[in-house]
Amino acid sequence: MKKLLLGAAMAAILSISTPGHAADKYVFDKTHTQIIFFVKHLGFSFSEGEFLDFDGGFTFDIENPEQSSIDVTINTDSIDMDDEAWDKHMKNEDFFNVAEYPTMAFKSTLIEVTGEDTAKITGDLTILDVTKPVTLDVKMNGVGKSPMGNDYKAGFSATANIKRSEWGMTYGLPNIADDVEIRIEVEAVRDEEQPE
Repeated sequence: MKKLLLGAAMAAILSISTPGHAADKYVFDKTHTQIIFFVKHLGFSFSEGEFLDFDGGFTFDIENPEQSSIDVTINTDSIDMDDEAWDKHMKNEDFFNVAEYPTMAFKSTLIEVTGEDTAKITGDLTILDVTKPVTLDVKMNGVGKSPMGNDYKAGFSATANIKRSEWGMTYGLPNIADDVEIRIEVEAVRDEEQPE
């Protein structure tokens, strides 16, 4: 009889649904995070640019990666082309029009796990007040305690290709290519003050 009661009790306990593992919050280590793009110039070379100022972060659930999310806002005025005149041109109405559109943003809407350390992250990319879906191919480089200091970190590499004309940026076509290759290298620190 005792065995039957014990078995019934165990079954009841196991049938109770328990909350899933909460995703950890991470903030960008800006020193070691780069948002870079490449565009073919005049058919001869691929010009490189970078955005130096951005905010946001992501949640990462290592047990259920598809439950993770990312939300980042980029300061368009922080564009750096390694040339003052070129920077000024990229900030005017021909390209990012930073006076009217000081930020652009990416917010995830779907994460599809594709391998042990890879995923596709689809989200809404807003540039020049136009929002369209973009899918990033993402590779997890590592998660764990930093070998230098006490921070717990996560690192990812992400790539995507877009056509700038879809966001209304058409200046210089086709001499300045429509295709833009995006590369993002992320190192982030886990927020130890997690919400309850």
